[in-house]
Amino acid sequence: MSFFKNLILITFLICLAAGAAVYLNGYTMVHPYFWYMVLFFVFITAFTHYIVTMGSKSDPGNFQMYYMGSTAFRVLMCMGVVFIYVYFATERELQFTLNFFFLYFLYTGFEIYHILTNLRRNSKKQL
Repeated sequence: MSFFKNLILITFLICLAAGAAVYLNGYTMVHPYFWYMVLFFVFITAFTHYIVTMGSKSDPGNFQMYYMGSTAFRVLMCMGVVFIYVYFATERELQFTLNFFFLYFLYTGFEIYHILTNLRRNSKKQL
């Protein structure tokens, strides 16, 4: 399956699990801004994948540069969002941060997995 279909699938599963947690426990485990965080990560993941894909197509020898640049962009954006929330929020800072970094690791793991499977497929073609 393509990257974007898998992205939609993993987002659906995350939303389904979060919706079940909210339904069963209310907003005790899931932050009320969780849905905005999911949208943020869908956008960031799609954008960084687009940058890496376009960069590696135009200049295949510099894949590492495009990947590291997109990773740095992702980290800076995430640090900015967490800093802004913690600075301006008056409650639930820890819950927000834990939910945010849970999503960060899920979406980053998803992107790394997808990139590694594509690299493995491309390296087999070169042999």
